[in-house]
Amino acid sequence: MLAVLSPGQGSQKPGFLTPWLDLTGAEARLRWWSALAGVDLVHLGTAADADEIKDTARTQPLLVAAALLAAEHLPMYDVTVTAGHSVGELGAAALAGVLPAEAAITLAGVRGREMAAACALEPTGMAAVLGGDPDEVLATIAAHGLHPANRNGAGQFVAAGAVAGLDKLAAEPPAKARVIRLKVAGAFHTPYMAPAEAALAAVAAGITPADPTRILLSNLDGAAVGHGRDMLQRLVRQVTAPVRWDLCMRTLADLGVTGVIELPPAGTLAGLVKRELKESGLPEIVTLNTPDDLPAARDLVARHGMAPSHEPTMQFRVVVSPSAGTFEPAPGLAEGDTLDAGRVVGHIATRQGPVEVTAHGSGVLTEWLAHHDDPVAPGQPLVRIGGHA
Repeated sequence: MLAVLSPGQGSQKPGFLTPWLDLTGAEARLRWWSALAGVDLVHLGTAADADEIKDTARTQPLLVAAALLAAEHLPMYDVTVTAGHSVGELGAAALAGVLPAEAAITLAGVRGREMAAACALEPTGMAAVLGGDPDEVLATIAAHGLHPANRNGAGQFVAAGAVAGLDKLAAEPPAKARVIRLKVAGAFHTPYMAPAEAALAAVAAGITPADPTRILLSNLDGAAVGHGRDMLQRLVRQVTAPVRWDLCMRTLADLGVTGVIELPPAGTLAGLVKRELKESGLPEIVTLNTPDDLPAARDLVARHGMAPSHEPTMQFRVVVSPSAGTFEPAPGLAEGDTLDAGRVVGHIATRQGPVEVTAHGSGVLTEWLAHHDDPVAPGQPLVRIGGHA
């Protein structure tokens, strides 16, 4: 099973898109997307220096554009799973069919501009906390009035909040942990970004998303999201909610992913996957940074990809599990029953409580693919729905 990952802010490097512009149609595509994003993506990806591309308003649409541009040269037809880190989720959602590329680029432009504006309202920042006991790290972050903005796995947390709190964290770090201040404009993925979330929600309200055509993981909780509207709401919410990349990687392991391609600018997520999943058996990884890496990436797809007929959400006719747990079908619901869109077909019993599973389209319940008390993984097919939506 193959997963394609889309990186987030901080992974960009000066000139990283230069070799891609040699491909036919790449520059024209970037100029079209530049008009949508409100920034010059060609300049940013080729000639801009490090300071220019670390500007949040510029970086976010640049990263989404880079991921989508490279993915156009891959046989995505055989890719089963997509996931993205922070703003990379917009790219992942587009690759999963939830958003048109143009909508993802437009939202990235709005997201970047509005988050940059929110950063200017008061002095805030972020710091990486490496090592230490996870519970103690979280307690120390909270004790200094900060928020755990990212939980990246592999012993890496990112604290965010007021500058004074970050100063205290640096002076009094958790035991056996290092604190590294990050060169960012403000406290992303915290309540400080509430104005940006509201602005993004206003624009997102005009988009009609589709349901994903492949397994799409969410930063909110690592769950496989089966409904386009749900994913769009999560993308908006993620502006102020913590990034749980640790849970996304756990889901990759639960799904049995054997191959991973990280889209450009690649390296950060591949490193986290290597460190986090080394105990459970590493997937084979390709970091796609230049067109020279495309043959290796295509070979990985050929060896680890799955035919579309095996995709859990093909043609929106299969309901998949949003999380790991035990499946409990809805009482009284049987094969042959007619379902309306939104009908509850069961629950997933998890340690955090029951998670509702609903039909994303109307039709006939043609087959149960999981049964009472069956253990299920995120993205696992539960119910097949036939007929016309």
